[in-house]
Amino acid sequence: MESKYIKIERTLPLIPLRGLAIFPYTILNFDIGRESSLKALDEAMLGDELIFLTSQKEAEIDEPTEEDFYHVGTICKVKQMIKLPGDTVRVLVEGISRGTIEEINQDKGYFEAVIDEIVYNEDEIVNDMEVEALIRNVLESFEEYINIGNRVSPEILVSLEEIENPDRFVDTIASNIYLKPEQKQQILEEFDIAKRLELLYSILLEEIDILKIEKKITLRVKKQMNKVQKEYYLREQLKAIQKELGEEEDISSESQEYREKLKKIKAPKETKAKIQKEIDKFSRISPASPDISVSRNYLDTIFSLPWNKETKDKLDIKKAKEVLDKEHYGMEKVKERILEFLAVRSLSKSLKGPIICLVGPPGVGKTSIAKSIAASLNRKFVRISLGGVRDEAEIRGHRRTYVGAIPGRIINGVKESGTKNPVFLLDEIDKMASDYKGDISSAMLEVLDPEQNKNFVDHYLEIPFDLSKILFVTTANSLSTIPGPLLDRMEIIELSGYIEEEKLNIAQKYLLVKQIEENGLKEDFVKIDDETMRDIISYYTREAGVRTLERTIGKICRKIAKKYVEDPTLTEVVVKKEDLEEYLGKDKYTFDLAGVKPEIGMVTGLAWTAVGGVTLNVEVNVLKGKGQVVLTGQLGDVMKESAQTAISYIRSISDRFDIPDDFYQTKDIHIHIPEGATPKDGPSAGVTMATAVISALTKIPVRCDVAMTGEITLRGRVLPVGGIKEKLLAAHRAGIKKVLLPEECKAQLDEIPQNVKDQMEFVLVKHLDEVLEHALVKDGDKNED
Repeated sequence: MESKYIKIERTLPLIPLRGLAIFPYTILNFDIGRESSLKALDEAMLGDELIFLTSQKEAEIDEPTEEDFYHVGTICKVKQMIKLPGDTVRVLVEGISRGTIEEINQDKGYFEAVIDEIVYNEDEIVNDMEVEALIRNVLESFEEYINIGNRVSPEILVSLEEIENPDRFVDTIASNIYLKPEQKQQILEEFDIAKRLELLYSILLEEIDILKIEKKITLRVKKQMNKVQKEYYLREQLKAIQKELGEEEDISSESQEYREKLKKIKAPKETKAKIQKEIDKFSRISPASPDISVSRNYLDTIFSLPWNKETKDKLDIKKAKEVLDKEHYGMEKVKERILEFLAVRSLSKSLKGPIICLVGPPGVGKTSIAKSIAASLNRKFVRISLGGVRDEAEIRGHRRTYVGAIPGRIINGVKESGTKNPVFLLDEIDKMASDYKGDISSAMLEVLDPEQNKNFVDHYLEIPFDLSKILFVTTANSLSTIPGPLLDRMEIIELSGYIEEEKLNIAQKYLLVKQIEENGLKEDFVKIDDETMRDIISYYTREAGVRTLERTIGKICRKIAKKYVEDPTLTEVVVKKEDLEEYLGKDKYTFDLAGVKPEIGMVTGLAWTAVGGVTLNVEVNVLKGKGQVVLTGQLGDVMKESAQTAISYIRSISDRFDIPDDFYQTKDIHIHIPEGATPKDGPSAGVTMATAVISALTKIPVRCDVAMTGEITLRGRVLPVGGIKEKLLAAHRAGIKKVLLPEECKAQLDEIPQNVKDQMEFVLVKHLDEVLEHALVKDGDKNED
C-alpha cells in the first residue's frame, strides 16, 4: 500500500498541543501561552505560515521534551491570530496533511523539526474497491451514530456525500465524532487509507453500542423522575385534602422522614422493600384511624435498631487479664480459658465463634465474668434473665395482630445496646420453662445457632435482623435441665465454689471495700480482721459463692453507719469476733463437723447441690421385722435404686462378715438421710449407704473422720461420680481427715487447692472391699478426731 502515498521532506517550526489533536482538512482554534510556542508561531508567520502540530502524551507537562509528544502530527496553515490579555495568543489553523518527525532541533529557543509530509496519489485510492466498500460501511454507521446520539448535525451527511477523496472523507468523520486522545492519535498515525477506515468503522460500532446503553439509562432515569414527580403531585394533593378536612397531623412529612431514614440503613434489598411497603401503607392511613399509632410504633422500632452501628473490638490480652484479675479472685483456670477464647476471637475473622456457657453455683461471679468479657472487647453489655420465662413470644416477640404487641427480649436488648455486636448475657438459661404457649428452648436454638441467627426473624418485626455479630454468653447453675440440642451449641466453662481462704481474700479485697463505699462511709472506716471474717464466713453464711457473705458484710456496715450518724466523732470502727453477735445476732449455722467418736450405722457421705458441695450423714437402723427396706429423707428414684443395689451386694458377701443369710427376711432395714426438706437424688451415695448398712448389720463402728462418695454396682465395684471439687471442699469444712474416692476421679484432684490437699488424705478405691478396709473400725484401732 506504500505506493499510494509519497513522502516530501520539510523543515517547520513545531508546537506541542496539550489535550488537543487536529486532523487534516479540519479547522481548529487554540490558545498559546508558552514562550517556546510563541517563538515557533512567530517563525511560521515570517515564512510560509506553515506549522507542525502534534499532541503531548501527558497534558500536565509544562515544558515538554522530545520524548513527551507524539512523532506523528499534522502540517497546518495559520489562518488567523488574535492577541489576548496576558501574553496569550489565540490561533486559528487549518489541517493540510499528515507528517512524521524525522529530526528535532531546539537551538533557536523553540522546536524546529524535519518533517516527512505524507502526500497521497488520489487516483489510486479513489479506484480501490476495498476502500469504496469500507467508505459505505463507515457512512452508514456514522448516519446511525448521528441519529442515536443527536450530537452531530445531520447536515454533515450532505457534505460527506460530496467528498470523493477517501483520505479527506475519513478525517472529516474522525473530527466530528467523540474520540479519546489515544484513539485520535491511532487514526492519525494510520497512513494506510483502508486500515484507517477499518479502524474508524470499529470505533463507530463501539460508540453506537455505548450510545444505545446511554439512551436506555436516560429513558429509565426519566421514567423514574416522572414517577417521583407524580408522587410529589399526589402527596401535595393529599396534604391539601387533609388540610380541608382539618387533619392537622402531617403524615406526609413523617413518611418522608421515614423514607430518608430508610436510605441511610444498611440492609438487604428484600428487607428495605418490606420497610418501604410499610412506609407507603403508613402514608395512606388517615390520622384519625387507630391503626396510625400501630404503624408509627412499628416504624419507630425498625429505625431505632442499630442497622449500621457496631463497636470496634479493641482487644488487648494484657488489659483483659488485668480486668479479670482486678474483678475476680482465684479462678485461675476459668480466667485462662476466657483469655484463650478472647485471643482466638481476636485472631479469627469468622464470626461463628463458640457460645460460652458459664456453669456454677450462685454467687461465684458468672455475671461479672460476662461483664469483664464485654469490657475487654470494648463492647456494650446487655443482660436478660431467662429464669421462669415460659412464653416463646418473650424471645421471638408478639405478632402485630395482637393489641400492645412488642418485639422480643433479644431485639429489645439489641435496641437498648445501640450496636449490632454487644456482649449479650442470657442469665439462668437452665431455668427456662415450657408450656402451652410454646417451647422457649426451641426459640433459643435459633438465637444461639450461628448458621440461623444471621437472619433472625422477630414475630413483631417480620423482617430478618442479623444477630451473628453478637457475642452470646449464657449462665446456669446446673446443666441437667438444659435441653440437649441447646447444650450442644454451647461451650461449657465450669466455675466451682470458693474455699474458705478464697472467700476470705474476696471479702477483704473486694466485698468490704464495696460495702463501705455503698453505705456512704469513708475508705478504711470499717476494719474486720481475718479471724473475725473467717467466723462470719463459717457461722453466718453457708454457700458456694459469696453473695450472702456480701449481704452480711453490708449488714455490719449499715449498723456502723447508724453509729456514725449518732456519733460523728468516730474515725474508725474495728469489728472483732466478740462483736459479731451485736451486729449479726446468734450464729446462723453450725458445721456438720466430723463426729468425736466412731458410730455404728452412721457414715459421712458427700453430695453435690446447686449451691455447692455438702456433707451427707447416712444413718441406718436394723430392726426385727420381715425384710422391709425403708428409705426416708426425700430420696429420689436413683438414690433408692442405689440402696437396693447395696443390699443385694451385701447379701452376696454376708458369709464374709458373719451376717445371717436370712437377714433380708428377718430384719427391717431403715435408711435415713437427715435434712428431709431437701430433695436428694443421684448415684453418688451408693458406697455410703452400703457401708452404713454393713456397719449396722455387723455392729462394727465406722470411723468418724472418714467421708466417701461413689456409685456401687451389684459386684461391689465403685464407679466415678461428678462434683468432686465441691464435695471435697465440703469435707474440708467439716473437718474430715480422709476421703475415699472412686479411682477414676483421680484427674479431678488436680483442681483441688494445695492447702486443702495438705490437710486431707485422699484414698482412691476400685471396690467396696477397699472402702470397708479404710472406713470400718478394726479391733484395737484408735480413731482420733
